[in-house]
Amino acid sequence: MMNCFYLKRILIVIYIFALCTPTSAQSEHHVLQYLHPEIGGVGQLLEPTRPTMQLPNQMMRMTPMRKDYLDDQIGSFPLLIVSHRLGQVFSLLPDTDEKLTSASWNKKVAYDQGAEQRAPWHYYTYLVDDNVSVEYTEGKKVGIFRFAFPAGSAKNLLFGTYMRGKNWWHFTDDKTVEAMQIYPAESGHQSIPVYLYGKLNQPAQSGTINDGKVIASANIEGESAKAFCSFEDKNADTIEFRYAVSYISEEQAKKNYEDELGNNISFNELADKAKNTWANALGQIQVEGGTDDEKRSFYTALYRCKERMINISEDGKYYSGYDNKIHTDDRPFYVDDWVWDTYLALHPLRMILNPAQEEDMLQSYVRMYQQLGWMPTFPVLFGDHACMNAFHSSVLFLDAYRKGLKNVDYKTAYAGMKKNANEATMLPWRNGPSTILDSFYYKHGYFPALNKGEQETVAEVNPFEKRQAVAVTLGGSYDDWAVSQMAKELGKQDDYSYFAKRGQNYKNLWDKEKQFFMPKDANGNWINIDPKFDGGMGGRDYYDENNGWTYLWQVQEDIPGLISLMCGKNKFENRLDQLFREDLGRSRYAFWAKFPDATGLVGEFSMGNEPSFFIPYLYDYTNAPWKTQERVRLLLKTWFDDNIFGIPGDEDGGGMSAFVVFSSMGFYPVTPGRPVYAIGSPVFSKVFIRLTNGKTFTMMAHNCSEVNKYVQSAKINGVELKTPFFTHEQLINGGTLELEMGSRPNKSWGVQ
Repeated sequence: MMNCFYLKRILIVIYIFALCTPTSAQSEHHVLQYLHPEIGGVGQLLEPTRPTMQLPNQMMRMTPMRKDYLDDQIGSFPLLIVSHRLGQVFSLLPDTDEKLTSASWNKKVAYDQGAEQRAPWHYYTYLVDDNVSVEYTEGKKVGIFRFAFPAGSAKNLLFGTYMRGKNWWHFTDDKTVEAMQIYPAESGHQSIPVYLYGKLNQPAQSGTINDGKVIASANIEGESAKAFCSFEDKNADTIEFRYAVSYISEEQAKKNYEDELGNNISFNELADKAKNTWANALGQIQVEGGTDDEKRSFYTALYRCKERMINISEDGKYYSGYDNKIHTDDRPFYVDDWVWDTYLALHPLRMILNPAQEEDMLQSYVRMYQQLGWMPTFPVLFGDHACMNAFHSSVLFLDAYRKGLKNVDYKTAYAGMKKNANEATMLPWRNGPSTILDSFYYKHGYFPALNKGEQETVAEVNPFEKRQAVAVTLGGSYDDWAVSQMAKELGKQDDYSYFAKRGQNYKNLWDKEKQFFMPKDANGNWINIDPKFDGGMGGRDYYDENNGWTYLWQVQEDIPGLISLMCGKNKFENRLDQLFREDLGRSRYAFWAKFPDATGLVGEFSMGNEPSFFIPYLYDYTNAPWKTQERVRLLLKTWFDDNIFGIPGDEDGGGMSAFVVFSSMGFYPVTPGRPVYAIGSPVFSKVFIRLTNGKTFTMMAHNCSEVNKYVQSAKINGVELKTPFFTHEQLINGGTLELEMGSRPNKSWGVQ
């Protein structure tokens, strides 16, 4: 018989575990009630968020075509969104016209905005003019549309395309359709055929429009060809269209259909399967405390963090736009990533939640390098999309390596990192070999800028994006630091020494007198500009989308070095204070006319643009970590509220949402490449992250509230934590971070 003393201890342990561990009911579907995909549905100045119906990180994506949340008309429903904000294929629209004309394909249909349901596993809307209900659900490579038409009305499905180019529709019988459309690539890349195989639940008459006339036809081909299905049984109340897509072939599209829909799975069964997938994905993080609004903002942000990258592998094969070939590979191949946006927080978040998936994504980068010859920066379906600046994929590999992600070919990855650093052009929005400007950078340690009014002489410079000389130098310094650190990890001492020196190039543009990073011309002379406002549209002559106040902090790889440039912690802290208080010096409309990306303003700080994400956490490196706690809570409450305006800038498919996820949990990865997290101020009293290694990371913030936002003391695994930092190793080993919170700052806690 068990000793009563030991039985009592076991019961106490079980009780404590029950208090600190969410129940299974909480860990799954409980979290789905907090999804609110319309958050940010109206952009403040730029792009709104759009509710994407898809499985986490899977290829099949759909959202209705409209301007934003307030647009009460839908133009069509795409059967596939190919790339985030870069296009879609196969348009579909239900129609009740008794007589079809060319205009039938061009009309927009009004819908009931209040009745629309936007869960990522199930979409519903009601088209008020035609009295038609539309539903949608999806699998990995498949989708099902379900249309409820009014009794006795004409019932048509109109198929079209979004871009000019060869496309065709083949109706092999009265219920089966095979189709192909070209997804056009940007200049310098090869366009891609996308294949479709689908089935209707009701027999239909197929046809097209030719010279404005309706023609019955089973084979429709041409430029921007239009097709339709008309259903003669006017008493049939529900029309269902089930389909699959492929980037490989017609045969593979049919195979994808059979794999996911061939077992006659019903619409509701597929929706339930998708819902369970989302419950498992979002339920990986459980939170307690906070308000329902904060939970909605948090879980909606977490949902958006699952939009990209996407797995385009089909039965162990994938089409690559990096050599325009079909490859066989046991590992999934991922595309659709904008690294300038996602390296800051989205990739680091995935390294916590799904490190094996992140390994596959990084190995996809390695494959791209092997096929293309360059390490990509904005990899999409058709290849490396020339966008923004810097090679921050180098930072991703270093970050993953130091966080213990092992299933990546780092040797080949390093070869790509080094080649990009030494041979690829650093010019914004350009791909390819280095130019005379890059040679100048290698020799002199900074990217040369043009003087005011000086005409561009280098043909490779994008006429709109310009040189962005300061931004390029700062971004290049971070990338070179990452290459140096990776070289050190791999035992390449000569490379380490060489790139470590280049990683200090940011200092070459520090103007000690003005206390800004300022541009220099090719002769080494300072160019006298107003760092608040000069540089043309978006400041692109010198900076990028933001002014000199934002780029003042872009040295997160060497924060002690930046503090030294500013002459110590006290002046560094004062400069941070000034950032959040500095007047624009002009009206907001005048400022935004030149800097439309710099939204979510607090002084000169722009919450709405990615380079600003880590800046509020820089107080942790000063003698006032409490200011990080104050700033982060204010920024979350002000700019990420639970409403249609609740995203301050371009969300970019998880890039901005990852900031919300991290900051709401109470910590943030200030420097990807260093496996350390800075502590902020959690909005929840408890956070449980179920790790894939079977362990759970727990964050407890006692007495946490909107008022009690200041950290009084901290423990990690029961040991007093005197600095506002903890390590990735402590997190991934299932650590417990315990914070005591209060209404007034403890100005001595965390001071180093």
